[in-house]
Formats: sequence, structure tokens, C-alpha cells
Amino acid sequence: MSKLGKLFKGGRSSKGRAAPSPQDALARLRDTEEMLSKKQEYLENRIQKELALAKKHGTQNKRAALQALKRKKRLEKQLSQIDGTLSTIEFQREALENSHTNTEVLRNMGLAAKAMKAVHENMDLNKIDDLMQDITEQQDIAQEISEAFSQRVQFGDGFDEDELMAELEELEQEELNKKMTNIQLPNVPSSSLPAQPNRRPNMPSSSRLSRAASSRRTEEDDDFKQLAAWAT
Repeated sequence: MSKLGKLFKGGRSSKGRAAPSPQDALARLRDTEEMLSKKQEYLENRIQKELALAKKHGTQNKRAALQALKRKKRLEKQLSQIDGTLSTIEFQREALENSHTNTEVLRNMGLAAKAMKAVHENMDLNKIDDLMQDITEQQDIAQEISEAFSQRVQFGDGFDEDELMAELEELEQEELNKKMTNIQLPNVPSSSLPAQPNRRPNMPSSSRLSRAASSRRTEEDDDFKQLAAWAT
């Protein structure tokens, strides 16, 4: 039986064992990747050494040079196999990581769905409708109260504003009459003012002066005559 068959046979014999968790499997795959990477580095160093040894012997020691080249070929074959194995493990690890992520997403979504179901089981649509109606009614009442407070308060005092305005106008008129009474008018002379003589236009100033002096003397003579008549 081949080693691969023994491996699968051993896997079938462990059928009853619990499967490892995704975290454990991912950790094992990462450890395997690290081990193979170190093996790659080791083989690359060995290949460089065998190549240098073959160059050193050359044609002078043909047998030793050929043996170094044969070892180099075997190491390169192992290195190629490890490269293929690493590619397979990397693919498996990425697939497992994606599967684990999808499983976690699905599990969390299932938990959220159960939580939502549990929450909705305690809800009654009729109660929700009644609650929304109550909220709407209370909002309407609050709006009416606010509008009532915002209106101007008017007290019923029983007075007519037109009558009050008429009374106010009478008071203002009385006050105005008092102010007019207190104003002192200037004294007006009882006797009439003396008549002004008619002046002719464009008359020389000396003629006007002589006529005024003659008029004043005539008036004085008349006054003396009246006084003499009164005295006798």
C-alpha cells in the first residue's frame, strides 16, 4: 500500500473524531507554509553551493563536477515539488479563510434574524396603530394649548372704547381752551392813527419837507385855537 493510501486509510479510521475548528486548521496550514518556505530557502542555498562546486572542479575533476550537477538537479526537483505544494496549501488556506468568513457571516445573520424575530414577537400591530393615534392626538392637543397661550388675553371690563375716546377728546379740548385763555394779547390803542399825507411820486425832497413843516404848523395853530376856546 502506498503512503498516500495509508494516509487516506488513517483518515477514514479517524472518522469518528471531531473535525478541527477553522481556526485550528488555518493555524496548521500557516505552520506548514512556514516550514515549506524554510525548506525552500535551504534548497536554494544547497543548489547555489553545488553549482559553485561544479564550476570549481570543471574539467579538471570531471567526476566530482558531474556529481555536483546531479545533486543540483535533484535539489531543483525537490524545490519545484515544494513550490507546487506551497501553491496548493496557499489555495487551500485562502479557500478555508473564505469559507470561515462566509460561515461567520451566515451565523451572525442567523443570530440577527432570530433576534429580530424575538423582538417582533413582542410587538402587536394593533397596539402600534393605537399608540400612533394617541401620539397624534396628544400632539394636536399640545398645538391647541400653544395657540391658546399665544393669543392675547382680553379681560371683560364692560367699558365702551368709543365713549372713552369721546371723553378723552373733551379733556383735550378743555386743556386747549385753558391754554388759549392764559395767552395775553397786546394792548391796541383806542384812538385812530393820524392819516398819512398823500405823497406824489417823483417829488423833490425839499418840497416834501416844506409841505410837511407847513402841515405841522397848521395843526399846531388849530390845537391852540381849540385850547383857547375851551379856556374862555
